[in-house]
Amino acid sequence: MRRLFQGFLVMFGVIAIGISLAHLAVGPEAIIGGSTVNPTSDGEDRFYAGLFGCYGVALLWCARDVERKQVYVNVLAAVLLVGGIGRLVALIAVGPPTPFFVAMLVLELVLPPLMVLAARRVAQPAAAADYFPR
Repeated sequence: MRRLFQGFLVMFGVIAIGISLAHLAVGPEAIIGGSTVNPTSDGEDRFYAGLFGCYGVALLWCARDVERKQVYVNVLAAVLLVGGIGRLVALIAVGPPTPFFVAMLVLELVLPPLMVLAARRVAQPAAAADYFPR
């Protein structure tokens, strides 16, 4: 289970970094089914691409010593869930996006609980020093 979960975290991290780099390189043109771009939306997209890249790096960091990083995996799962809730709000408020982004919405709502369960399953009991290093 540990190796499988580590593989998932590495794959997800690499994908997130790849998506981030695509958006940093070409901006909102990387959005499947995107709309007209202006300087504000271009800057916004590239800003969030940077954050998503950092998310990918954090996933890669968690993959190593995953047994001791349950808390961090849980936080990253919560971040993904909040993003999915934001996409769900947009779906309700504006209407359905392209099928690709509907699929992303499903993943953003389904993966977080699975990440939390997998992290719990592979976790080792944590010592206080794991949370409060000197």
